[in-house]
Amino acid sequence: MPLARSDAREMRSAAREIFLAALTNASISSAFARHVHCERGVLRICEDLYDLHSYSRVVVISIGKAAHSMAEALTRQIGEPSSQNSITGIVATSVNPPAQIRGFRYFLGGHPTPNPESIAAASAILKLVEFQTAASLVIFLLSGGGSSIVEKPIDDEISLDDLIVTYRALVHSGAPIAEINTIRKHLSAVKGGRLARAAFPAQQVSLFVSDVPDATPDALASGPTMPDSTTVEDCYRIAEKHSLLDQLPQSTRELFERHALEETPKSDDQAFQRSRFWTILSNASALEQARVAAQSAGFSVHEDSSCDDWDYAAAADYLLNRLRELREQAPLVCLLSGGEVTVKVTDAGVGGRNQQFALACATKIAGENIAVLSAGTDGIDGNSPAAGAVADGTTIARAQALGLDTKSALDSFNAYPFFKALGDSIETGPTGNNLRDLRILLAF
Repeated sequence: MPLARSDAREMRSAAREIFLAALTNASISSAFARHVHCERGVLRICEDLYDLHSYSRVVVISIGKAAHSMAEALTRQIGEPSSQNSITGIVATSVNPPAQIRGFRYFLGGHPTPNPESIAAASAILKLVEFQTAASLVIFLLSGGGSSIVEKPIDDEISLDDLIVTYRALVHSGAPIAEINTIRKHLSAVKGGRLARAAFPAQQVSLFVSDVPDATPDALASGPTMPDSTTVEDCYRIAEKHSLLDQLPQSTRELFERHALEETPKSDDQAFQRSRFWTILSNASALEQARVAAQSAGFSVHEDSSCDDWDYAAAADYLLNRLRELREQAPLVCLLSGGEVTVKVTDAGVGGRNQQFALACATKIAGENIAVLSAGTDGIDGNSPAAGAVADGTTIARAQALGLDTKSALDSFNAYPFFKALGDSIETGPTGNNLRDLRILLAF
């Protein structure tokens, strides 16, 4: 029986609604309301209590795509600071906020590559935290994108232009984010625990809105406040594995060729003697809210995130095969998958990993009663204005009717114009949150 376009439209709409419900309900404000509370000058962060009156200074450093949202949520929970405990800080983000928080300096860093503000932010943050004493409390708020939003090369010979070339080589290499951040840490004066070392001997606490795998929290924003679990030997191995040296500028390539990278602080470093770390939101939070929304819509819901960090085409084959198996068991099936797929970019189209994944799926489900949505919870997919896209069994036929070349769009990594023309791009705008990607596959 031919796939009815009205049914396909309903499934595309259902996938959008599940995604938007996940975004709404896995919000930063609700996470802070659950995990942070302040009463009579005593600040509770998860399981710990901090008497704000006992500190000579309270400083907040918020870094990443969700930096403003996190700082806003924290200051809302703390309330108006007393005269004895004036709370000041720095917000470094990649998106202009609607308004700035009083007492905070703002920097608009670059993403996915650093810009001059990224360097200025890192310098300002280092200057501020290096001034703190054992009587200070430094609260770090970290979210995804921080790796490029705040940056200062470990070697003064590495210029901003060289840093940008290095970042682009890493992002386009096809390497998983954890491997990319391993190298970033060892090239940076703020990453891999070096920011915590700069803030020593202050009392430190870090709150994470995580866009990295749960097992590697020190990969978030390249782990500026955590002990680094990676080593210089890992960097040399990763560079060889992905043939990176030929793509790097001389200033960074030389550090690899001479094996001159410096080791980052490990768990026994004194910088972490007075440090605590809490993840208050992660990809698991978004998946749970998507599950609730899909169940409310009448779907039998299953979850499989085992293809995290897989190549997008392999992930598409794997998840579609899983979905086809599951639909034998129920009339309406939803398969949820979190994390990120990888794309080795070889052409300069407009799109991102989510749209590339959705387009790959479209070529494999023509005529089937399947809908696939893939989108980033930060509202940004690659170099496009979209968060992602939704495809179904009618996508290829509708594209052909509009004269769109599916193969060309896929081969040239130009998925955004393709989905935009079909009305199937997911455009939320920057969300102020960042919990990795969601893939929502529906069978009906």
